[in-house]
Amino acid sequence: MLFLVVALVLLAFVLGSVAYLPLPVTLVVSAVIAVWLAVFAVRERRRRTRTEGAGT
Repeated sequence: MLFLVVALVLLAFVLGSVAYLPLPVTLVVSAVIAVWLAVFAVRERRRRTRTEGAGT
């Protein structure tokens, strides 16, 4: 959960600094954060699926 909070804070920081950073830097950083969030979502979904299946 902490990783999710950190990713969202970094995303907010990047969005706030878009006016100051060059566009390529903003796009790269945003893509890295998006991949990070996607990996987190997939891991959480897999973990949840395994624990629900074990209980039935």
